Amino acid sequence: MFKKFSSEVSVSSKAPVKSSVQRQMRARIEEQMPSLNEYMDELLPKKEKVLVVKCEEHVSLLCVEKKMEPLFFCVRDGPYFPTLRLLHMFPHALPRVQVDRGAIKHVMKGADIMCPGLTSPGAAMPVELEQNAIVAVMAEGKQHAVGIGRMKMSTAQIREVNKGVGIENVHHLGDGLFKTITLS
Repeated sequence: MFKKFSSEVSVSSKAPVKSSVQRQMRARIEEQMPSLNEYMDELLPKKEKVLVVKCEEHVSLLCVEKKMEPLFFCVRDGPYFPTLRLLHMFPHALPRVQVDRGAIKHVMKGADIMCPGLTSPGAAMPVELEQNAIVAVMAEGKQHAVGIGRMKMSTAQIREVNKGVGIENVHHLGDGLFKTITLS
């Protein structure tokens, strides 16, 4: 999704949101990622302006005006995803799945995660997750998440079928959004 993302080319508009809309966004994020609730005043302060940065392919980024660092993104009116930089600061924000060593180079190039990469030795799905759940993609032997994805199947289906795409890779290390530190 963000392979060719560039803040100079991909951004079409920046606009502050009303405080009522900011409360709605905050409530959606708190509902989707309850582990971030205690940090929401730090991430999206109530007294500071929050900007929605509209980009190509119907992607919207959420930034606090003073920092202009992307914190969350969504596609159309879909769920909010944290950026990898935010996930590295708050690693407990999303449930985790782990891919084996053989899948790392493919994930880093933006490929979706295949079921065998999640069920082989070295991989792990410690928590039962439903289809469309947002997850942090960890890699065998690595400390930080290498990607963020959306489950295309539940973990039970992945174990049962063990074929095809298990997780859609939405954002990964080295993509355009990860390289974008600020949106000035």
